[in-house]
Amino acid sequence: MEMPPPGDAPPTPLCETLRRDFRDDPPKGDFPLQKKSPKLCGSNYPLSIAFIVVNEFCERFSYYGMRAVLTLYFLSFFHWDENLSTAVYHAFSALCYFTPVIGAIMADSWLGKYKTIIYLSIVYVVGHLIKSVGAIPSLGNQAVHVVLSMVGLFLIALGTGGIKPCVSAFGGDQFEEEHTSERSKFFSIFYLSINAGSLISTFVTPVLRGDVKCFGEDCYALAFGVPAALMVLALVVFIAGSGLYRKTPPQGNVLLEVCKCIGFALKNRLKNRSPEIPKRDHWLDWASEKYSKQLIGEVKMVTRVLFLFIPLPMFWALFDQQGSRWTLQATKMNADFGIYVLQPDQMQFLNPLLILVFIPIFDFGLYPLINMCKLNFTPIRKMATGMILAGLAFGLAAIIEVKINETDMPRLVPKESLIRVLNLAKNPVQVAIQDKDLFQQPVESFQNPAEYSKLILNGEQQSLHFTLQHQGLTLAFNYTVKEKSVYSLIVFEAEGSLSSRLITDLEAKPENGLAAVRFINALSQDVNLTINSKSFITVQKNYSASEYSLLERDVYNDGKCITETGEVPLELGLLDFGASYTVVITNISGGAVETWKSEDIKANNVHMAWQLPQYLLISAGEVMFSITGLAFSYSQSPASMKSVLQAGWLLTVAVGNTFVLIVAEAAPMAQWAEFVLFTVLLFAVCIIFSIMGYFYVSVDPEDLEEKEEKRETSSRGNMIGLVTQKTKL
Repeated sequence: MEMPPPGDAPPTPLCETLRRDFRDDPPKGDFPLQKKSPKLCGSNYPLSIAFIVVNEFCERFSYYGMRAVLTLYFLSFFHWDENLSTAVYHAFSALCYFTPVIGAIMADSWLGKYKTIIYLSIVYVVGHLIKSVGAIPSLGNQAVHVVLSMVGLFLIALGTGGIKPCVSAFGGDQFEEEHTSERSKFFSIFYLSINAGSLISTFVTPVLRGDVKCFGEDCYALAFGVPAALMVLALVVFIAGSGLYRKTPPQGNVLLEVCKCIGFALKNRLKNRSPEIPKRDHWLDWASEKYSKQLIGEVKMVTRVLFLFIPLPMFWALFDQQGSRWTLQATKMNADFGIYVLQPDQMQFLNPLLILVFIPIFDFGLYPLINMCKLNFTPIRKMATGMILAGLAFGLAAIIEVKINETDMPRLVPKESLIRVLNLAKNPVQVAIQDKDLFQQPVESFQNPAEYSKLILNGEQQSLHFTLQHQGLTLAFNYTVKEKSVYSLIVFEAEGSLSSRLITDLEAKPENGLAAVRFINALSQDVNLTINSKSFITVQKNYSASEYSLLERDVYNDGKCITETGEVPLELGLLDFGASYTVVITNISGGAVETWKSEDIKANNVHMAWQLPQYLLISAGEVMFSITGLAFSYSQSPASMKSVLQAGWLLTVAVGNTFVLIVAEAAPMAQWAEFVLFTVLLFAVCIIFSIMGYFYVSVDPEDLEEKEEKRETSSRGNMIGLVTQKTKL
């Protein structure tokens, strides 16, 4: 979630135009003269800001709403594994934070903020439309869906990143210079609209995805289509206010000047490596042949802060996993809150909600209390505390993941399989497998099966000899078992004799909290089953088994069983989150179906509410880390360089997401172990950052500028004296 500006000062966005003494060329192109916008209800607030605030609300709703369902879209719609889904999610997030630099350069050096917002918003809308069309299942094959989605995401990243640094600055441009207090209040309203859009969209779009069904499955087309419509509305609203805006011309981009200055200094230093050449006080002084001392001095101040930014990407690497790894964790939990069943991707709404709650608590409660206790809680210490809180959040996530895994199926390695016995006969059966020490006790009739037993094979597959003892009779069967597979041996009576059948079970829990159910028909006639209005299953007679059907978690007591003799009701009861069931149809009597239900895979027994502590910790960590970090970096840089620091700040988010991408793809591991890895890495980075901060000396940029001016004036006086002296000689 995006943070408000530090203090009461308006932020200096990345694309804010800056007037500098080293660039006196007039702006190119035709730009209207500045004009006064009509005011809102006789106040000093320009009417134009109403269009900008509504535009920002719609755009943020569009972005966060689309991103909230993105990971589950990759997992369910494309059937990608969790690591690939996570990697692509974070690649998209990283791109969204790399592209603001492009938007800033376009606005400050070429088009101006107004045209940049218009053009990139059109790109943004096109990306949303392509993304929504790509989510329609009937449109082409999976390759078409993937191509459309990736193109759409690229355009969305270009659009949202490109306009990110320009909209707030454009809003600030609408105020006259004398209305500074109104401008500060505008930025508070502006960031409130951001958080409101984020909060509402992260709650609503998962509902559109999960609770609304289209094309027979989750309605991703609608979940992406509504954010697309909001982005269209954002563009229309912004254009509607065109006649009211004050539009400033582009005046050059300070970020490019800084990069050129640094590049020239490095190049000049490498050229002059000879020991005969006198050394200079600072490596940036090697740019003095081309750039002014004022610019070089300001770049020195900026590089000191940017050096402190080096450890910061690790915080964002953890923070942005709320939309990927934490959402995937929520799919394996119990989401029933009694009065409401929460979608797994809805848990993300807790972050913007908690941010809105924590900001006033911290500003007006916690920080004043710490000051009253005479504790020196410096900005560096606040940021380090935020890192520790985020690390603790991931530690809790690791503990929860371990508890979740207790109900999961064991991970099979080569030459391993799992097997269990379902005794559907009337009497106990003793089962033996050649050369395997399994099933020591007889299996009772319709006994709830115990845990799966592990089979060790001698190759990728093996033919096994099964022996069944039943009422003094011994029967033998041979079945071929493959490695990394899960089986149920069904034992039943047919035509007065004992028989068996080996069927394949699910190897893992159903995805996204769905329930899986299959049927075994013990009747002597075929049956047609209707579970709900959309699930129809035909099961052949004589203990044939159906395929698994995936269903939403619910109570299913309105089904129907249709046979040759008629139609009778079918009641299955609760099919719970993440569970797998086998339902045996044993008899039809008294106008009802008699069934026996077995739970093959246990339901999710860890409640989703256990994620609340980790959301509390990471949201508190964000407030202490992000707001403090922005305020600190702003206070340590000259006014003309604040946009450069914002660029550096956004790039730390991009680098953090890139790191998650690398870990997910290059070093796959158990999820709990990955959470522990990120916890340890952030704690290590926190120590490094604390050491760097300990040796960092806070400065006032204005004092440094005054000292630089005095030093430069003094050196000029000495130069004049030398020249005069030489003339006299």
